Amino acid sequence: MPAHIKAVELNTGRLILRPLQLADAEQTQQLFPDWEVVKLLNAVVPWPYPADGAFTYYRDVALPAIDRGDEWHWTLRLKHSPEHHIGVISLHKDRADNRGFWLGLPWHGQGLMTEAVIAVNDFWFDVLGFESLRAPKAIENLASRRISEKTGMRMVGTEERNFVSGRLPCEIWEITAEEWREARAHLRADQQR
Repeated sequence: MPAHIKAVELNTGRLILRPLQLADAEQTQQLFPDWEVVKLLNAVVPWPYPADGAFTYYRDVALPAIDRGDEWHWTLRLKHSPEHHIGVISLHKDRADNRGFWLGLPWHGQGLMTEAVIAVNDFWFDVLGFESLRAPKAIENLASRRISEKTGMRMVGTEERNFVSGRLPCEIWEITAEEWREARAHLRADQQR
């Protein structure tokens, strides 16, 4: 992988994925601290969520990791309303869990996160040059599971993990660069129909 590649703005049919900035913390703070959004996220997320949680996380964790070239974070913005973000998607180089995301409740069930996943998977494999990507999810997180299935991932293991809502069974999903290219060709064909 070439040294220190920065996230760039990505576009899908309906979304702009804009690299995360500290100024995004205010909108994140309004959307993120919702039990239905956070309950199946990794237990590193504090709950109840502090009033300065987004600002502190962006300033002390996400932005330094971006500056080191270890992580890539994007806000998701609808093309017809780019001044507001509706969620975040992230890639992590040096963790066993390479991708994570969250989406504000009003935008659930519209296929928007699948679009974002396709864009960041392309970035992970085609720009960063990684050979595989792993994503964990609580077994009860059926929406996230469907995204993994739709984008060609396969389940490679189960274990128990700590989530905001407690210790739960977790599935580990994976896809290789070769599998992604094959899945992406099928996704493109489906989009053209």
